[in-house]
Amino acid sequence: MISDLLFYILPALLILVPAAFHLRSQKKVSAAHHAVLKENQEAGLTEPPSLHPVVDLSICMGSGACVRACPEHALGVIKGKGVLINPTHCIGHGACAPACPVGAIKLVFGTAKRGMDIPEVDPDFQTNIPGIYIAGELGGMGLIRNAIRQGTSAVKSISSRPRGTAEYDLVIIGAGPAGIAASLAAKEIGLNYVTVEQEDSLGGTTYHYPRNKLVMTAPMNLPIVGEIKVREVSKEELMEIWQGILNKATPNIHFSERMEEITPVDGAFTIRTNKATYTTASVLLAIGRRGTPRKLGAKGEEQPKVVYRLIEADQYRGKHVLVVGGGDSALEAALDIANEAGTHVTLSYRGKAFDRVKPKNRTRLAEAIADNRIEQVLETTVKEITTDKIFLKFGDEILERKNDAVIVCAGGELPTPMLKKMGVQVNTRYGD
Repeated sequence: MISDLLFYILPALLILVPAAFHLRSQKKVSAAHHAVLKENQEAGLTEPPSLHPVVDLSICMGSGACVRACPEHALGVIKGKGVLINPTHCIGHGACAPACPVGAIKLVFGTAKRGMDIPEVDPDFQTNIPGIYIAGELGGMGLIRNAIRQGTSAVKSISSRPRGTAEYDLVIIGAGPAGIAASLAAKEIGLNYVTVEQEDSLGGTTYHYPRNKLVMTAPMNLPIVGEIKVREVSKEELMEIWQGILNKATPNIHFSERMEEITPVDGAFTIRTNKATYTTASVLLAIGRRGTPRKLGAKGEEQPKVVYRLIEADQYRGKHVLVVGGGDSALEAALDIANEAGTHVTLSYRGKAFDRVKPKNRTRLAEAIADNRIEQVLETTVKEITTDKIFLKFGDEILERKNDAVIVCAGGELPTPMLKKMGVQVNTRYGD
């Protein structure tokens, strides 16, 4: 009799005991992920910056595959359902969607609260204007790996277009990741091309990062060069990689040359820069979204001491510096400068709190404020900049501070006027 009972009970125990442990583990994970979500909601960290996942809760089975696939730890599982628990950490990897076993994840731009302007492009990265293509950050895909893939794919599509009688088959605007990949692809295919870059260096957005900033990336597969196996590198290391590519593959890139106008002419395009004029059958815009810095609109902003990126913090040693902005770039710039001897850093932001920053930067900022290395002035806007002072508007008050330099880290604006002038369709996406 006992042996018969054991015959039925033991298999049941072998099933129920592991299930009980699994359920307990799930509850612990759910509680931990809920705590992260609550902390971000209380801090106002609720708006993803770019492409991000939306989970269909009616389909989601809570497998956790999306969580494991996300390198930024942006997703979690709460009460058996996938949730974007770290919205500001999501930078558009997109690995979560294909990892979901039931197809419950859709990748979207913008949210119901914050729309995102995205140029309309087809699967070949061509806009509604035949011959004008867009790849990389300008199209909403800021991730290095994605930009490289888009730049390469766009050129493959361009190579099948009629070349006509224009001077060039292709003019590429911008030498960031998308522009570098496009330049290499064009050279490999044998197109007659030229790339123009307004800066004096490769790298695009990377070039504007503060010194020693870590750049999250993944193995990159570049035409001519092949696979570059990197995971997490500093800005300097990535810039060395770009320079090595330039030395090895010698793409036809003209530096310190700024595109000023694109005009359609007889089925082709005339590109006017600050140095030359080109005619081309096709154009690839790989200029990114930071090519047009967002201005303050303050009196005196045109002064040379006002810049829109931090490259070297040590040049501000011993000076009174104003940093303007509410994102990670602003906090990192302020913290880097505050580490220099004799500096006095004022950090101004129009919001009530820094709602789009990494917890690590928030902690570092609190420490710097406690050590009197940074003066934080929230809910302020810059009213006027003079040769030796800045004036900040705080409600009905005007705050006056000594000033030697101003660094504006307010992000970039999509060059919508330029795109519309060319006739390129731009749509504002609200989570679709």
